[in-house]
Amino acid sequence: MSQTSHTPTAGGDHPRPSGAVQGPQRRPRLAAYPSLLAMPALLLLIAAMGYPLLTVTLRSFSDPAWGLQNYVWFFSTPVNVTVLWRTFSIAAWVTIVCVIAAYPYAYLMTAVGPRLRLILILCVLVPFWVSGVVRTLAWVILLQDSGIINSVIRLLGFDGVKLIRTQTGVVIGMAQVLLPFMILPLYSVMRGIDLRLVQAARSLGARPARAFLQIYLPLSLPGVFAGAIIVFILSLGFYITPALLGGPRSTMLSTLVQSQVLSLLNWGRGGAMGVVLLVATFVLLALAAPLMRQRHKQASRS
Repeated sequence: MSQTSHTPTAGGDHPRPSGAVQGPQRRPRLAAYPSLLAMPALLLLIAAMGYPLLTVTLRSFSDPAWGLQNYVWFFSTPVNVTVLWRTFSIAAWVTIVCVIAAYPYAYLMTAVGPRLRLILILCVLVPFWVSGVVRTLAWVILLQDSGIINSVIRLLGFDGVKLIRTQTGVVIGMAQVLLPFMILPLYSVMRGIDLRLVQAARSLGARPARAFLQIYLPLSLPGVFAGAIIVFILSLGFYITPALLGGPRSTMLSTLVQSQVLSLLNWGRGGAMGVVLLVATFVLLALAAPLMRQRHKQASRS
């Protein structure tokens, strides 16, 4: 006959069997507060981006004196407005080139076998392991008047093309650097598309081009929009590539900011340029967000 031992408790409470299972203790868990998981990244963003951005913004209003004189100078100088427009124009062309070049490459990554797909992914990741300065200097060698590209063009019987120190050269160099940022979002969306939908459309009599345009392309638009936003925003702040491949007629706003801050030590005007570029980017994204949201809903319904 089994006996149950009792453990006395303080305060005259009833004895509790020693073998009884105690109830679960309530302890605060990290999973119960998901916002705490984002705190390290949030603090890092505030320290690395928020504080410098706030400092630059304040100096754009306070250097050399409090007021809007730096912004009045920016918009009253035709060169600054022209360079601002050129910056957005070059960023748009780079985005278009990246979309055209990345779309078939990302589609190929979803259509080939695992081994070839691994090689294609490796080709996308290799540029991240090479310095941007080295890649830009390589384009200087390729695009110069006596470079490989012009040598091949002359070998084919055509006249040489001016590529170095032009806006075309800047677009080519920036597109090559930013192409992986377009390929990866496109591939992540395309690999989730069910190709049986395209096959079903073709079995119902649709031609391959029509099945692609009406079925596959709308489903891949979220990847196009995501990659385009990343490439466009990154293009606005490029400095090294335009400085090495471009000329006076392809100067971007980042070059003027560098000239004001480092050469002229005019932090107020340089900060005003940066704030204007940041606000213009936010306004453009705010105008494009409803269109992208509508396209995403249409693709989801499809």
